[in-house]
Amino acid sequence: MSASIIDARNLSKVVPSAEGELTILHDLTLSLGKGDSLAIVGSSGSGKSTLLGLLAGLDLPSTGEISLAGRPLSTLDEDQRARVRAEHVGFVFQSFQLLDSLNALENVMLPLELEGRSDARSKARDLLDRVGLAQRLSHYPRQLSGGEQQRVAIARAFAADPDILFADEPTGNLDSHTGERISDLLFQLNLERGTTLVLVTHDERLAHRCHRLIRLEAGRLVEAVEP
Repeated sequence: MSASIIDARNLSKVVPSAEGELTILHDLTLSLGKGDSLAIVGSSGSGKSTLLGLLAGLDLPSTGEISLAGRPLSTLDEDQRARVRAEHVGFVFQSFQLLDSLNALENVMLPLELEGRSDARSKARDLLDRVGLAQRLSHYPRQLSGGEQQRVAIARAFAADPDILFADEPTGNLDSHTGERISDLLFQLNLERGTTLVLVTHDERLAHRCHRLIRLEAGRLVEAVEP
């Protein structure tokens, strides 16, 4: 395997609660290389989304260390972590998180424009064509189906050519047929672009398409499936 693009060592996350300190994640270690795909599965409240947030640098662990694209996150302030995410990370969420005031093309262009890219429009067009939405560029999110909105979200996530794509329940709000098409698209882009893919999912079929799988229960690693 190539050098790790995500390296997490002895992670734990503890938060205050009415009953005292609550440990959401217990002493977890994992490493991912470029082009890897990992599914994080488990029941609600098992710590899946917490782990994804830590790996993406959206939150810091209570103990342990995370290196993202070669940068130890604990040594960076919030602005520096945001810059690492902007340079290396894409996100796809269950709720799509498109901007209602922007059409499909503008939603995909936005991260490219924020980078000052002169090719923002042409690249956004190419990506939307790639996900089968060349005829829907001027449509607003309210005019798109759930599957179409998720395809816009995937195009936006891949717009900046991320090294790592984090997806939190990417098929959770979709019917089974549409969810399967979205899954195919994620793995096709993962393969073509060599993007490391980290999925949180309840969908066991989707999970077992990944190279690797970890299962959490009450914040503890209870199963790890390697290739």
